[in-house]
Amino acid sequence: MEPESGQFECHSSIPSVGRGVVTLKSCQYGVWHTSCCSSPLMNPFLRLTLRPTVLAFTLTLLSSTSACVTTGTFDKKVAELDNVRASRDHVVVERDSLRKKLDDATALVGELTARLEKLGQNVGKLTSEKGELARGLADAKVRLEELRRQTAAAEARAAMFRNLVARLKSMIDSGKLKVVIRDGRMLIALPNDVLFDSGRTDIKADGQAALVDVAKVLATIPDRNFLVAGDTDNVPIHTARFPSNWELSTARAVEVTKFLIVNGMRPQVLAAAGYGEFDPVAPNDSPEHQAQNRRIEIVLQPNLADLPSLDEVKTTP
Repeated sequence: MEPESGQFECHSSIPSVGRGVVTLKSCQYGVWHTSCCSSPLMNPFLRLTLRPTVLAFTLTLLSSTSACVTTGTFDKKVAELDNVRASRDHVVVERDSLRKKLDDATALVGELTARLEKLGQNVGKLTSEKGELARGLADAKVRLEELRRQTAAAEARAAMFRNLVARLKSMIDSGKLKVVIRDGRMLIALPNDVLFDSGRTDIKADGQAALVDVAKVLATIPDRNFLVAGDTDNVPIHTARFPSNWELSTARAVEVTKFLIVNGMRPQVLAAAGYGEFDPVAPNDSPEHQAQNRRIEIVLQPNLADLPSLDEVKTTP
């Protein structure tokens, strides 16, 4: 980029983990200067897991251009990083909540066990109470095992999310896709502008290249089903083949599903659906928001083994 009056400066900062900040201070004639500060009290777990992401993201920005980037490009990269970090934080919060419940249940088991031992000295007088405590202890053990199972499942989901982000990092950085958690579901979102021309279902060359890489990654995930979902903006379509956005979004989802199968995914783990304009991620009030709503999402379906059995489900009056 040529400076307009002999010198051009652009300033930007990227929020780091906790209170830390990585700062891209200035750029003069294509030379970037950076500085980094971080809080000594920053959570060690987050520092180990998120700082490499921030540093990798910063290095990607520095290596991908020989001059100053525009504000729009920089803000877009920051927004993508924030989205990945927020999605990961959501999984960590879920795991920590289950751990707390596990600790509470463990403490209850200890308390009930101690009371039973004490009651054992007065069995004749306290038979009734001891029986109630025994039943309470049995119920607490069942809840404890369920919490342990849920905690293990949450940690497995967090590990899967981190692995998925790492393996698709180059495509995430290039803007070809996003990996997010929405409504409790982990999904890969690909913008339609990468995959399709307006009103068409033929996958473009760039879209095919992206889907080949996605298929290679998803084919290695065991015991998991995937839903390919097509979405559009609210601009109506009325053609012989596509009377509405329902037909267009469904046809696009089917085309992507077939392409994934051709490139190594098993048809038994795939399904396709079209939502038309009725599952937006942004209001359709601007061209930019409409572009966000035109997308294909590959949803990682919940593993049925993670759900409680019917015998474990208790109904309340």
